[in-house]
Amino acid sequence: MKYLVTGGVRSGKSFHAESLVVAEHAVTYVAPGPEADPESDPEWATRVQRHQDRRPGHWRTVETTDLVAAVADGDDALIIDCLGTWLTAQIDELDGWDSVQDEWEAVLLERIEAMADAIGTSPRTVVVVTNEVGLGVVPEHRSGRIFRDLLGIANQRVAAEVDHVLLVVAGRVLTL
Repeated sequence: MKYLVTGGVRSGKSFHAESLVVAEHAVTYVAPGPEADPESDPEWATRVQRHQDRRPGHWRTVETTDLVAAVADGDDALIIDCLGTWLTAQIDELDGWDSVQDEWEAVLLERIEAMADAIGTSPRTVVVVTNEVGLGVVPEHRSGRIFRDLLGIANQRVAAEVDHVLLVVAGRVLTL
């Protein structure tokens, strides 16, 4: 089975995603976000630590932005948490925040396609966590608009490849 679990910040989506595979014998947890450095960003380090503390001890954690390789590596259940941090890392790598979007967007869209295809063709149980950021006002800053638009595209592509899309709001799960 494949799942996309979406929702707002602190909606309970990661906890629900973890509950979908808690009975699995082996689970790989892919964290495609920035490293947790308590010196430079203690708030982020605390968030990461809370997530790690909640996971069963036998789960394996992989920190990588290469989601295609992570999906292909192994046959255990897989959680990717989350697409928003992966997208941020991709835009960072392509220097997309400050450069002309036409110069890098095609490369990013190819990466989104490859990632979604890898999820769709994998025989593994895959649970992908993402943020739903398009429900509010139009962001004031260009970076916010870029992120919102591209995450919407990534979410749609992954949703097309999974068996179930779940929306988590205030800890409640709605099947879409």
